[in-house]
Formats: sequence, C-alpha cells, structure tokens
Amino acid sequence: MSVTAEMDRGVRGAGAIPIRDYGDRALLLEFDSTAAVLAWTDAIRQADLPGVLDIVPASRTVLIKLAGPRYQAPTRQRLGGLRVDADFAAELTPPADRRPDVTIDVVYDGPDLDEVARLTGLTPEQVVSAHTGRLWRVGFGGFAPGFAYLVGGDPRLEVPRRSEPRTKVPAGAVGLAGEFSGIYPRESPGGWQLIGRTSAVLWDVGREKPALLTSGMWVQFRALG
Repeated sequence: MSVTAEMDRGVRGAGAIPIRDYGDRALLLEFDSTAAVLAWTDAIRQADLPGVLDIVPASRTVLIKLAGPRYQAPTRQRLGGLRVDADFAAELTPPADRRPDVTIDVVYDGPDLDEVARLTGLTPEQVVSAHTGRLWRVGFGGFAPGFAYLVGGDPRLEVPRRSEPRTKVPAGAVGLAGEFSGIYPRESPGGWQLIGRTSAVLWDVGREKPALLTSGMWVQFRALG
C-alpha cells in the first residue's frame, strides 16, 4: 500500500468515502471492507496528522479520536488530501517473502471441527490445512481485551456463527465466524465455531504491550500434535 498526493488511476481519495462527525472530538470514516479499513488505517498513521490522539479500526469503520473540537475541520481537510491505492485486496495478501509477526501454536481438537468440515465440504484435516496454510492479518480488536479479528484466510473457511452460542468458551479457544478467525483471550460466552485451542496469552497487562495481536500484524497458525 502506498500513499500519494495525486489522484492517479487505481488510487482512491478520502473525498470518495463518508467522513462523519462523531461528537465534537472525533471523526468516523466508513468503508466497504476490512481490507479498505486496513489500507486507510495505515495511511492515516503514516500521515501523522496534528491533533490525532488515537486511530481505532473496526470491521467497516475507522474512528479518529482528536485532542479537541478545533481539530475536527482541519483533520477532515487533511484527510481529503490523502490518496490510497484502491487495490485493497493487497492488504490481505502478504508478499511471498513476508514472515509472520506472531506464530500461534494450536491443537486442532475443537468441538466444532467436524461441523466446520461439514459446512465447508472439507475433511477435518483439510480444515486444519486451510487454517494454517496462509498468513492471516489482524484487522481490528474488540469484544474483549486482547481479542483480535483476523482476516485474509482461506475463503473456504467462511462459516456462520453457531445458532446457539455457548455460555462458556475457554480461554485460548480458536474459532471461525464469517470471514474472521479469532482466539478467545479469556473465558466468556461466545458463538464462534471452535476448531482448536492454544496456550498463547492474548492479553497480559504485565507486558509493555498488553495485547499480543494488534491491527496490521501478520499471524501464522501452526498445528501441534
């Protein structure tokens, strides 16, 4: 992804996307895909705009928190000058020599592994191979501290959430839901299809950066056993 000041072919400017006031100390940008969210999040961070306190990506939006009301109009204007490559799919396709930022070891014995195989038409072994076969990218966080929504996986693994959520999902459970994969950082209710488990600690306030996975990281799942 690259940022340029000119509107060239294959380049999209902020004027083409909705930018809404979010109270008087924030702006909300709306997009059509998580890949576009990642591209614009990277561009805004690189631009290092004055008065921006935080940039919060979500599934289809980017929230820009500002230091005060006086930054709203000039930030909107500066966003209008940003240009981002419109090939957003590249945000989910790592270069051939890209190495993962984090590798997550997983025991693939989840209670929904067979159901995911049935829904996808794959064997359980093929589900595991598809889940570990390419790098995932952290799109955004949410739901609970340390929970990351991972995107860019094998499209064959897109499955619906469970019709009846579980009242208890253990910490470290690895799941699938829609286009996303994720890891439960702590015990909680949840409706994702669980295919495995990991001992990785997703959230630790004792670390310099409590969240193991943050937006933009590349993640590799590795099967154990």
